[in-house]
Amino acid sequence: MTTYEDYKYVMQDTGCLYLGAKYTYDELIANEDVPFKLKAVLQRYFLTEIGGGTTLEDHFFSMKPEGFVYEACKQLKIKVKYSVMEERRTLFGKTESRYRTHMVKLEKFVAAAPEEKEKMGILIQEIGMSKLALMTFSV
Repeated sequence: MTTYEDYKYVMQDTGCLYLGAKYTYDELIANEDVPFKLKAVLQRYFLTEIGGGTTLEDHFFSMKPEGFVYEACKQLKIKVKYSVMEERRTLFGKTESRYRTHMVKLEKFVAAAPEEKEKMGILIQEIGMSKLALMTFSV
C-alpha cells in the first residue's frame, strides 16, 4: 500500500513555519517535526471545532470569516499559498495555460466564498505562519 505524500511536509526558516496542505490535523499532531507549541494549539483550540481527519486544504478552503478558529488563525498570522490556472497570450498570439502561485494573508483568502474559489480552480499548496506569532500565542 502506498501513501500520498505530495504536499505533506513541515519546513521552517528563521521567521516562518510552513505546512503542506494535504496533512490532516491528526497527522500534524503525530508528526515529530511539528513544534510542540503548534501541537498544543491544535489540540486545545482547533480539534474542539474541527475533526482530526480534516485536511488543512479542506479546512482553509471552506473557512468562513467568523468564529474562534478563524480568530486564532489571524493571531497566528497565517498565509495561504495556492495555485490557480491562468491563460495568457504568447508573443505569437497563441493562448497558453499555466499555473500561477500566489501567497496571500488569511483574511484576503477567506473573503472569497468557497463556490467562487472552486470556480476559479484554486489548489491550496501550503499554509505558512509566523514563528513569533506562534510563540506569543497563549495556550
